[in-house]
Amino acid sequence: METSVLASSHAIAPSTPQSKAPSARLWMPERVVFTPSALKEAWGQQILSRVQALGLPVEELARDRLTGLRGETERETYDISKRTLAVVNAPPSQLKLSPIPPSADWQFHLAEGCPAHCQYCYLAGSLQGPPVIRAYANLPQILDNLARYKKPEQPTSFEVSCYTDPLGIEHLTGSLAECIRYFGTRENEYLRWVSKFDAVDGLLDLPHHGRTRCRASVNASPVSRQFEGGTASVVARLQALRKLALPKEQGGGGYPVGLVIAPIMPMEDWEQHYTQLLDDIQAALDFDCDLTFELISHRFTPVSKEVLQTWYPHSKLDMDEASRTTKRNKFGGIKYVYPTDVMKDLRQFFERSLAQRFPNAHILYWT
Repeated sequence: METSVLASSHAIAPSTPQSKAPSARLWMPERVVFTPSALKEAWGQQILSRVQALGLPVEELARDRLTGLRGETERETYDISKRTLAVVNAPPSQLKLSPIPPSADWQFHLAEGCPAHCQYCYLAGSLQGPPVIRAYANLPQILDNLARYKKPEQPTSFEVSCYTDPLGIEHLTGSLAECIRYFGTRENEYLRWVSKFDAVDGLLDLPHHGRTRCRASVNASPVSRQFEGGTASVVARLQALRKLALPKEQGGGGYPVGLVIAPIMPMEDWEQHYTQLLDDIQAALDFDCDLTFELISHRFTPVSKEVLQTWYPHSKLDMDEASRTTKRNKFGGIKYVYPTDVMKDLRQFFERSLAQRFPNAHILYWT
């Protein structure tokens, strides 16, 4: 079944993930602000040194309150916020962790906000206020707090990518590497992160001891090219994942790795486009490695739709409620998903195709 919900003019062209793809340009904020409390933190000073070494202008705020982010319209507010890095302390509420099934046992945050411009952004409507990128200066406190959530004598997993793309700001903060080092010292505790960026060279030599799973978020070319602004190309992401997965003796990182294919959309000729994506993944990971897949279909809520339409007023992203089925969460909230027959066709395609190409990989979930 080929249900067309996304018009596409992109032809299917083979790509070669092992060939050199240009890296995404590192995100450089036009404005970097520090709160007074953040500057009192040793990790805040470390971030300050990194930012200054990059020659970025730094502003110390008078109070622990972000200002100067509002424009005359919501789109102007979005533009200002997306050009701003705010270094702040995570509030006490961030130290009370929430479960995040099926991705992990718990989620914690080293930052909020993302430098990418994905027109389907799932953070829309989830975070309060302007979408400024906030990096947390009290990272040691955040990491020390994780011990409270360890399951006795059981593996415990922690997801750090729910509210940010940690690799997209790593050159500014160094916080992802610090998390990887921390989990490398923990028994039976595991870190998970995912990214649409590719600057992984600084992570390859870290002592992770197999306790961090690095994942790339990828999609078919019509989706990635049209809706994922400011990110690395899918080819570059796959090259980066290859580096992370290769054994250390071959110059790689030796990490467990994964692919998050999301958000899956039944665009015109979707089966051909996703077949090409899976072929590219197979070409990039043409060696034995610890590999998982997570499969997430596109969905939206009334709130996220409203926010996304103010951020991207000219987007071609299909969010027609009439073509969707409604689902309710345990709190009574509504989200719009594809009809049952469409979901069935998509799921069967991916489960069949992945089993053929990656018989030793694990599909963690479909949603």
